[in-house]
Amino acid sequence: MFIESLKETLNLGEQLSQKLNPQSIVLLQGPIGAGKTSFVQGIANGLSISEDITSPTFSLSHHYSSGKIPLIHLDLYRLENISSAKEVFFSEEEEAVQNQAILVIEWPELIEPLIDNFWKIKISYARNYGRHYEIRDPKNLLTFS
Repeated sequence: MFIESLKETLNLGEQLSQKLNPQSIVLLQGPIGAGKTSFVQGIANGLSISEDITSPTFSLSHHYSSGKIPLIHLDLYRLENISSAKEVFFSEEEEAVQNQAILVIEWPELIEPLIDNFWKIKISYARNYGRHYEIRDPKNLLTFS
């Protein structure tokens, strides 16, 4: 799927939010600046979250509870080894289960093999401008690209 603008990115995130349930896990892959956090902002808009959504690169996670479903936004970019990534992931996953939250993870490559049931969003730069999105549901039944 080709996306040309920030507005379209936000709309796509909002559309996906309507398919998510408490305890859904969303993995976001893409290069720096591709729009992963903007996509999460769209998900938050769809969940009626009132807080500002910012990148958790330095804090590793941000928790938002003002919406219809709580949202945990995790960023594993700064973690270089699987041990650290696992520790952070399992802690946040436990909290997501306890709070019936959606867990969205940027830079999930280290922990993806540990997860069985997840949405996967791959974002890449399009040739001249815009972004290309590939979206797979947890059962790989629904794919948009």
